[in-house]
Parts: sequence; C-alpha cells; structure tokens
Amino acid sequence: MFGRYGTILSCKVATHFNGQSKGYGFVQFAEETSANDAIDNLNGKLVNGKQIFVGLFIRRQERQPNINLSNYTNVYVKNFPKEFTHNDLLQEFGPFGTITSVVIMRDNDGISKCFGFINYGESECAAKAVKSLNGKMIKDSILYVGRAQKKSEREAELKENFERARNEKFKKFEGLNLYVKNLDGSINDLNLRGLFEFSGEIGSCKVMVDSQGRSKGYGFVSFTTIEAVHKAIDGMNRKIVCKSHFMLV
Repeated sequence: MFGRYGTILSCKVATHFNGQSKGYGFVQFAEETSANDAIDNLNGKLVNGKQIFVGLFIRRQERQPNINLSNYTNVYVKNFPKEFTHNDLLQEFGPFGTITSVVIMRDNDGISKCFGFINYGESECAAKAVKSLNGKMIKDSILYVGRAQKKSEREAELKENFERARNEKFKKFEGLNLYVKNLDGSINDLNLRGLFEFSGEIGSCKVMVDSQGRSKGYGFVSFTTIEAVHKAIDGMNRKIVCKSHFMLV
C-alpha cells in the first residue's frame, strides 16, 4: 500500500501481547517527500470497508493535552461597532458577573479593530455571557462571543479543520484517482493531462517531483466520473509513450 510512494526504512503494525493488531501502525520513509505523498493520497482512503487515517507521527510529549472547554474566564468578542468604547463593552457584558479586565484591540492609529477580550472573575459568568450575547444584533452588527483560545488551541483547531476538509475531498474522489508510473522524465503536469483528456473530465493531474523539480517517474490523475477512469485504463494501460510504458493502478 505504501511502497509505491518511496523507499520504506521500516514498517510496523502495533499489536497486543497476544499478537492481535491494535488497529494502528507506523511506516518510516527514507525521504520526507515520500511521507507527504503517502499522506496526500492515502489519508481517508477506504481499506476493507474502513476509512484509514494517515498522518505525520507526533511524539507523545508534543501532543496537545485534552482541554477543558467548560472552565474558562476569558471571552473573545468580535464584530462590535467601531465606535464602541470600554464602557460600552462593560455595559453589554457587565450584567453577567464581575469583570476583571476589558481590552479592545486597536491598530497603530488607535482605531478599533472591532474585536477584543472580556475577562471574568468566574467561569460561570463567562459561560453565561457567551450563551446570552453570541449572535446578538448591535447597530447592524452581529456579535460573535466565544471562549478565548490560546494560540496552540487555534493552531490545533485549524489543523483539524484542514484535515477534515482534506478527508472530505478524498472521500468525494474515492475510486476516481489513477496512479500512473514509468513516466518519462520529460512529462510534466500539462503533458500528463493532455494524454488523458480523451477519457473525460479531469479534476486534477500531478506528476510527482523531487526537491530539485525533477520527475520521480510517477503521478496521479483524478477524474470526475468512474466511466472516465475505466476509459483511461482501457486506453492507456501499458501504452508506449516517450519510449516508456504506462502502468495504471
């Protein structure tokens, strides 16, 4: 499954003491680009009826700890009117509990960026403010009020959203991607697309290259219909192009 993307140094399925698989494992490639290719093409793929996750290995000490989303006192608010002052925010957020600080973010000229932070003395007060004020209309502006996130949390959320979107993309095109190998070094993305356009509409076309921009001799063609996939296989498998053979998987 992984061998087509590059040289593998080690491959291990984690098992229990009785030899039964734990449902996960590790593959170490000789090159980082090979690992990235494997992630791009296998993450979210269905194998024996199950969708697999393929991602970079993260050491235990680098993993994000579980975050208690219910225990917070700092509230993030955005989309309030530009003319809003410190006192305006106090008036809106004060009824929910004791406020220890109010910050309005401003640019170098002192003009409000229309977002800021409200810190409460107790987490219950912060939760009430979020529940009551999020989505409230103020002078043609709809407030967003939520728990203020740390930078590490925002990065983790962005990564999760990216992975989810990428998985959905892979799921959408499951079975519509062709792996092409034994490509001549002169063939680029545009050439590869031209060779397969007769089959039907192409969603994407990519020849894999090394860090120097030289072809690795294989690539991928993604079609929008299964009929186009079958036509491409029938028409191009083992066809001689530039003194090389196409192999489609």
